[in-house]
Amino acid sequence: MNPSPESSNAITIWRNARIATLSGTSGWGLIDDGALVTQGDVLQWVGSVADLPAHISKFADLQVAADHDLQGALVTPGLIDCHTHLVYGGHRAQEFEMRLQGASYEEISRAGGGIRSTVAATRAATDAHLLSSATARASSLMTEGVTTLEIKSGYGLSEADEARCLRIAREIGATLPLTVKTTFLGAHALPPEFAGRAEDYIAAVCDWLPRLHAQGLVDAVDAFCENIGFTSKQTQRVFEAARALSLPVKLHAEQLSDQGGAALAAQYGALSCDHLEYLSESGMAAMARAGTVAVMLPGAYYFLRDTHQPPIARLRARNVPMAIASDHNPGTSPGLSLLLMLNMACTLFRMTPEEAVRGVTVNAAKALGLSDRGQLLAAKRADFCVWELDHPNELAYWFGRNACSRAVYGGQERNPGVPR
Repeated sequence: MNPSPESSNAITIWRNARIATLSGTSGWGLIDDGALVTQGDVLQWVGSVADLPAHISKFADLQVAADHDLQGALVTPGLIDCHTHLVYGGHRAQEFEMRLQGASYEEISRAGGGIRSTVAATRAATDAHLLSSATARASSLMTEGVTTLEIKSGYGLSEADEARCLRIAREIGATLPLTVKTTFLGAHALPPEFAGRAEDYIAAVCDWLPRLHAQGLVDAVDAFCENIGFTSKQTQRVFEAARALSLPVKLHAEQLSDQGGAALAAQYGALSCDHLEYLSESGMAAMARAGTVAVMLPGAYYFLRDTHQPPIARLRARNVPMAIASDHNPGTSPGLSLLLMLNMACTLFRMTPEEAVRGVTVNAAKALGLSDRGQLLAAKRADFCVWELDHPNELAYWFGRNACSRAVYGGQERNPGVPR
């Protein structure tokens, strides 16, 4: 009987592919007529088919569990969506209509809509409903090659409901083959029971965090530092609570105005600052020094019909790593296509196709603090996708087309959305 691909004494070969390794800090790292060798969930070797026999001879004591001929298809690292809000109840289509009739995002929020309306729907939803709806959304992203996903809380805004949303996010990662990283976003908005008491609410968020962390529910901590969110001083209190637990931080920063959030986050060695339409030179410089990733969210920019672009050229000049994410959420980015975000990042923000693809692989991994994925190199995790495309720049070129034909999660080929 042949060993299974997961067996520790077996290897799997994937040959005859055009491989975009994304090795190094620039370039596609293309290997024409390439091959990959996986053992368990790790890439053991990536190189030319011509060099494969010599490499395989080094595994004389192992058996080949499977040998896949990819017939010239393109292979890239698995895609990483490093900013989503997948767990929530209801939707906000009515607010979309209101905005088209002239209401601003801030006006809707101050009138009790926005995040608060989703909080009410989330609190009212059953666990089963939240799990099934979020799983369906994750499965949609997976059909386009997403193998790693971040899910934020932030629509419960009570200790019990935040824990519930984080627990559901963990369950998605346990039942679907993709990797899920969870982020506590208690400082997302002020819940109705704390109306007019922002300081008290931030104190509550800082009080919840150690208990949520003790339950194994939190990988990172985020906040919404904005004129309709929380001040930089309130954000700092949350970051201090995260630091006390050695949890990494990230930040919704400078989306609607410059609150100095990016510079503050960089002081705490933030993994990422996200949105950044109003990022200042000082904030940019702080991010560059800290190695903080700038996460572009073109879906929200598009959906809100914003016109103030993030400073891509200046970020590029400072060598700040740039990632791209779907920012899937019910209010400002209800899209479920990371591939569409690549095209939007190029057409709306003038990122290059290479920057866009690196933004959902190499740099998205950095934004989640993951060093074991995002590139196709020996010793990296065996997450990769097979595409019916000739060149990786086509990932950013086409929109409305899903060319992902196969996806491999930790060395195992699985159908997206199907439980383990």
